[in-house]
Amino acid sequence: MTPIARGVSTGKPLNLALTTPNGFIRLASREIGPRAPRIDFVLESSETLIAAGDIGDCSSPWDEATAALVGDPQATVAALGDLAYEDGTLAEFNSCYQPSWGAFKARTRPAPGNHEYGTGNASGYFSYWGAVAGNPAQGWYSYDLGKWHVVSLNSNCSYVGGCAAGSPQEAWLRADLAAHTARCTVAYWHHPRFSGGQVTNEDDMQPLWQALYDANADLVLSGHAHNYQRFAPQNALGVADSARGLREFVVGTGGHHQLHPVAAITNTEITNASTWGVLELTLWPNRYDWHFRPVTGQTFTDSGSQACH
Repeated sequence: MTPIARGVSTGKPLNLALTTPNGFIRLASREIGPRAPRIDFVLESSETLIAAGDIGDCSSPWDEATAALVGDPQATVAALGDLAYEDGTLAEFNSCYQPSWGAFKARTRPAPGNHEYGTGNASGYFSYWGAVAGNPAQGWYSYDLGKWHVVSLNSNCSYVGGCAAGSPQEAWLRADLAAHTARCTVAYWHHPRFSGGQVTNEDDMQPLWQALYDANADLVLSGHAHNYQRFAPQNALGVADSARGLREFVVGTGGHHQLHPVAAITNTEITNASTWGVLELTLWPNRYDWHFRPVTGQTFTDSGSQACH
């Protein structure tokens, strides 16, 4: 037989697995008739989720610098709270957030931060975002992104009836997770359940982490700490669990003029407190890839891949 390519011979089956980021591919062959090749293929499509928090600061150039990293016009943006300093007024959203990250408003799915509640009941936040931010009395909601289920929660627990087991948000979360059977799930909110350094663990979020853990969710994204932290998968008590634990990324690097000191704690895998940037997640049907992208002129980065539970 005549080889037609390295490792490929005529007369033998050739199995191909093809991946594409946008779900479209065109195949063609010049051969016709009974000897034309038969091509069987598996096509995987992915979605891109770009995340950062602590963004809109009129006294800083870094929000414009991080906005320049949101290059994929099809990407969904997870805005992780503290989006318009100092008090989340509608005027501050229009002056300090809109000129940079506002370019992606139509494809952004936000979560509220503590600075948003500097204005009564986060009225500036809910006015700016409208219905996409959920019920203004709650501030939590969910959506599907490709094969993934995505949950945006409100970590300002004292404003929404608490986050304890049995609270309105915790009960909603358990019902939402039970109603969606996607293999892969990511949740995000502002205050990190786990964090080392100037900003420490937010214990109020333990019951919500537990609900996600019980539903075999995969990822949690947070801001509030103005730095970057990646953790190994762990349960709600901070015990490493490679089989069922959730991996947390803290990405409070969206643009505030000051970064926070960071320190490694239990299950920390990597930290950085000197770089502004965004976290880009590629969400495949059964796994995710991550890539921290720094602003121009800075060099820290982080990347990896993990299968869903």
